[in-house]
Amino acid sequence: VQLQASGGGLVQTGGSLRLSCAVSGRPGSSWATAWFRQAPGKERTFVAAIGWSGRETYYTESWKGRFTISKDNAKNTVFLQMNSLKPDDTAVYYCAIDIFSVESTPSRARQGSSYQYWGQGTQVTVSS
Repeated sequence: VQLQASGGGLVQTGGSLRLSCAVSGRPGSSWATAWFRQAPGKERTFVAAIGWSGRETYYTESWKGRFTISKDNAKNTVFLQMNSLKPDDTAVYYCAIDIFSVESTPSRARQGSSYQYWGQGTQVTVSS
């Protein structure tokens, strides 16, 4: 199983980026997908998650208005649209999948320990 995160880069304050997480291999028939991020010197934090059907989405509330998670099951890909980016959004963004709870739950989605497979991360740098 491989998760390939991409779409990161350098952007100015107020700019936008769209991250992608493509899943390959055979992790199972369905899974929930999440994005986490880790800024330098800080702990990894939950950003957003989406269930297999796409009906269930979970966000860190403070970012909900700027970040939108979506998916394309035909391509086994999940996206994170990030708008109005700020320097504080600078971090490595990781995607992860949970094959045991395909729609996840509000509490489960936010725990890194809920996810069995992780991508390598993509760097997002927001300049001031």
